[in-house]
Amino acid sequence: MEEDKTNTLLQTNKSSETSVFEQTIELKSFKSGLPTWVFLDHSTLLTTSLSWSLFFLLTIVVPLVSHFMFSCSNCDVMHQRPYDGIVQLSLSILATLSFVSLYSFTKKYGLRKFLFLDKMYDESEKVRDGYAQQIQRSMKILSFFVLPCFIADAAYKIWWFATSGNQIPYYYNVYLSNTFICILLMSSWLYRTSIFFLVCVLFRLICYLQILIMEDFARVFEREYDVASILIEHLRIRRHLRIISHRFRRFILFTLILVTGSQFISLLVTLKSGSIINLSTAGEISLCSITLVAGLFICLRTAARITHKAQSVTSLSAKWHACATINNFDGLEDETPSAQITSSEPNFAANANWDTDNEEGDGDDALDNTNMLPFSRTISYQKRQALVKYFEHNRAGITVYGFTFDRTLLHWIFAVHLSLTLWILNKTIGIS
Repeated sequence: MEEDKTNTLLQTNKSSETSVFEQTIELKSFKSGLPTWVFLDHSTLLTTSLSWSLFFLLTIVVPLVSHFMFSCSNCDVMHQRPYDGIVQLSLSILATLSFVSLYSFTKKYGLRKFLFLDKMYDESEKVRDGYAQQIQRSMKILSFFVLPCFIADAAYKIWWFATSGNQIPYYYNVYLSNTFICILLMSSWLYRTSIFFLVCVLFRLICYLQILIMEDFARVFEREYDVASILIEHLRIRRHLRIISHRFRRFILFTLILVTGSQFISLLVTLKSGSIINLSTAGEISLCSITLVAGLFICLRTAARITHKAQSVTSLSAKWHACATINNFDGLEDETPSAQITSSEPNFAANANWDTDNEEGDGDDALDNTNMLPFSRTISYQKRQALVKYFEHNRAGITVYGFTFDRTLLHWIFAVHLSLTLWILNKTIGIS
């Protein structure tokens, strides 16, 4: 009976701590900001219908109208849009992938569980504060990527409709018709790019939480902790990374394939003989390429960064094991007469802190640094060795169907893209 009361009290305390954390980061305003951006509220039948209707209108209907009615193949050279089909198809496919992914996330997990807010009671205050700041910063990051692309596209479309005159079809009144169509096309661009960048920023946000947790986890090597406690905490981190990989693996894989295919088709079409390349005809496809590559860059950089941080735990544990072993053997040597013999070997400071130099290493933190660690005097050599072996053979990180997204995989992706680019250049303009 007393045990049940204790469990109930613990659950109440955890719920209260989570509620306080959600109030601290103003989760309600964050939730209300999502429907404002892309109308992703699926809590009721009305909002779900509105969300899907808006998706079909701005992702499918408007791009089709734009391509078949306003391609302007009979216009003058400055107003022709020969690459509009590639632009509309690329943005619509990626927007569909992003919308379906977000719909499945919010429908299956809910925003609170999807952002790991229900696990915040297990984390330290430093992790909570860092994650709260990152959540508030996410909308700024989203605006940073979306608004410049939207402003550039809006300027192009306003110029195109304002100077095209009677060359494009209109209904009733040329000014009212062009204004209405221009607003629809700009809204479609804003919607599709926003929903694509939103998934990329959410992936970055969730991975940043795991980086904060791993940096906090690295501090266990600076204190006297039991090996079992360290192992349990690392297993929890690996489980979180496996959950993130499982949720985003389809989105990352299809984004990589679609963006790669879109860029090489664009390169092939624009470099073929007879193509009209100038700011008015190829400006929109260039802007589309920048948008897609920027979103893919966010995902790949985030995945590689968190994988690098997760694998840095192995080197950190090895350094911890080496420091403790050296210290233990030095203690044994001090008890023998040979320790009094003067040695000609250089004497290195055991507590050296190389990060106090004027030139600090790039990206040094709790996981990646050149500091010596405090010596563990209570953990046996066998336990430390077993823990290091475990880290060596159980490397964590973001995986996509078994492939770990580390820097080696990024180098391989870059090599493949470079090879395909050189092949296309050889086939089109004769570079060998």
